[in-house]
Amino acid sequence: MVKHFLFNLGWLSGLSWVICTGALSAAASNPQVQVSPMDPALGYTVSVQITAPPETLLLDQPLVNLTHPDGTQAQYPAFPVAANRWRALIPTTPLDAPGSRQVQIHGFAEVPVLPLSLQPRDFPIQSIRLPPGASVWATEVEWAKVEAFRQHISPEKYWQGYFQPPAQGPVTTVFGVRRYYNGELAQDYYHRGIDYAGPVGAVVVAPAAGRVGLVGYESEGFRIHGNTVGIDHGQGVTSLLLHLSRIDVQEGDWVEAGQPVGGIGASGTATGPHLHWGLFVHNRSVDPVPWLHLAVE
Repeated sequence: MVKHFLFNLGWLSGLSWVICTGALSAAASNPQVQVSPMDPALGYTVSVQITAPPETLLLDQPLVNLTHPDGTQAQYPAFPVAANRWRALIPTTPLDAPGSRQVQIHGFAEVPVLPLSLQPRDFPIQSIRLPPGASVWATEVEWAKVEAFRQHISPEKYWQGYFQPPAQGPVTTVFGVRRYYNGELAQDYYHRGIDYAGPVGAVVVAPAAGRVGLVGYESEGFRIHGNTVGIDHGQGVTSLLLHLSRIDVQEGDWVEAGQPVGGIGASGTATGPHLHWGLFVHNRSVDPVPWLHLAVE
């Protein structure tokens, strides 16, 4: 798992979501589009930047469609990030099939179409032995609150530049790991985040600026997540910080990057003290590592 993590970091060096792009040549009245990266590995977030005069936009905001090989489509909103420029984020996950996709831009007289190629990626397999009575299923109240939080989209962009690790301990489990629980493979499961080791009470900080949109306690039914803080970073990007020993913020609080929000713990379903950081883009779990090394502006 350590080699896998270092490999990710090495592969990231020299890449940029702004420089590594595909550009569409078009008349001045048509949007200029950049898709970056055009060949993401599974779990990476794809940035689609659209540049056009505002008067050419026929909708309230541009919409980006991702067409899958079976013909199904997923649609993502593009938000303004600068004058005459919008940006949409497309999440990819370990459960996606590698291969070719099409990215379509809607909202203008012409519909630009660009290619996207999802690259295969190997993920480790881990065996977890849970103590008697432990559960791998969320309660109804827990699931409903987490889903409502992850589905919320704030139009503002709250984060600035790189995200930062929310804890200082070593990484014990990387993103995307498949798991056996007590000898049984968890179907359609992958590790939706990064685990950081640390002693109980070690400080957990916000990985980026945002609004606290979720506070959940084990005593209130957060059986799997344990004591939880959810931060809305804006434009469909959210963080979940799980298994906390304490929570130092309340729902509605504004937090800056690096601001303490709680402490490492072992609440919920956990084999020992650690922090689980999950990063979601439009309610899909993506690899947080690229966000630590590539600034999405």
